[in-house]
Amino acid sequence: MEKSRILVVDDEVHQGLLYEQELTDEGYSVDIVNSGEDALEMVKQSSYDLVILDIGMPDMDGLETLGRMLSMDNKLPVILNTAYPSYKDNFMSWAADFYVVKSSDLTELKEKIRESLKK
Repeated sequence: MEKSRILVVDDEVHQGLLYEQELTDEGYSVDIVNSGEDALEMVKQSSYDLVILDIGMPDMDGLETLGRMLSMDNKLPVILNTAYPSYKDNFMSWAADFYVVKSSDLTELKEKIRESLKK
């Protein structure tokens, strides 16, 4: 069976490396980028099964990236993953499949990944 491809978008390099290691250990193929612009380029160039997207990024925040990404492929599952629970009330975040508040425990994120990939 082919590995599911996940794109992780997070401006915190160490966070991205942690996700890459954890998700690779779970059997996923993982690419990491550090900006919304890079994420949009990757989605144009490659086919992903899921995107994990940080909201609080410089230049283009995750909500703007989400809007542009979904205009390119409105079937692409996206999990917003942020340190700020307050964004959950922003109507733009409702376009994502799931909203997960960052934690050192990745259990909830991994559960949402499995749910997203089953759809």
